[in-house]
Amino acid sequence: MSVLTHHPQPFTTRTGGAGARELVLSSAMSQVVWRGDELGSHVVDTVPSGWPALDQELPGSGWPRRSVTEVLTAQPSVLEWRILSPGLKPIVDEGGQLVVIGPPRHPHLPGLLHMGLSDKQFIWIQADSPAERLWTTEQLIKSNSAGAIISWLPKVRPEQLRRLQVCAQSCEAPVFLCRPESAQYESSAAPLRVHASASQDWELNVHILKRKGPSHEQTLVLNSVPGGLASILTPRLRRPSALTPIEVPHAVGRPIVVPRTERASA
Repeated sequence: MSVLTHHPQPFTTRTGGAGARELVLSSAMSQVVWRGDELGSHVVDTVPSGWPALDQELPGSGWPRRSVTEVLTAQPSVLEWRILSPGLKPIVDEGGQLVVIGPPRHPHLPGLLHMGLSDKQFIWIQADSPAERLWTTEQLIKSNSAGAIISWLPKVRPEQLRRLQVCAQSCEAPVFLCRPESAQYESSAAPLRVHASASQDWELNVHILKRKGPSHEQTLVLNSVPGGLASILTPRLRRPSALTPIEVPHAVGRPIVVPRTERASA
């Protein structure tokens, strides 16, 4: 795993008559216009997310290239790897470099290896200040040399996001901007915004806040056991919610605590 430290440095038109212009305009509009009640699959270049249920709801059936995607979570560096790693593995397997910028927590190498992300294609750039992260992210997007880019930008202005989106239109790699869930109430030029949260039974709840096409009303529930726990969890521990004790009123005195599993079988 490579660790780097970066610091920032302080249509042409043709005329060919009205008929020709109308013909060109009509042809161009037929290629880029999509209906508001349909997903923009035919205008989006994507890579599969690794989650079939999520791909069905994403324009182009995957994470977009030539665009930025915002991943919003309650706590940084907790759920981002779980939702992104299935889609990053094929990129790394094909030799693409995974570049991460300013993660709040040190990447856990054994966990990344378990997810199938090779340390030989992993580049971690230390950038602590918001200005450093923003500058480094923009330069990497402009270089168009990475297989995938993940940048943590907790503090970024709408005009800065707009600039990153403009730059990303010439970048073949998917670009993920990790931000706090409170940012969902802020304006953003990102065409795709998703919010991820964890449920009690090792699942990811994913809500698509913004996408090209109709709004996404329902929350997707994705089965996701983190790290190497899948091989050691017993069937009972795979559903912790069934083990949560509940209080049942008792006629004599104090309530009796009964596990949910026993209640279900009663």
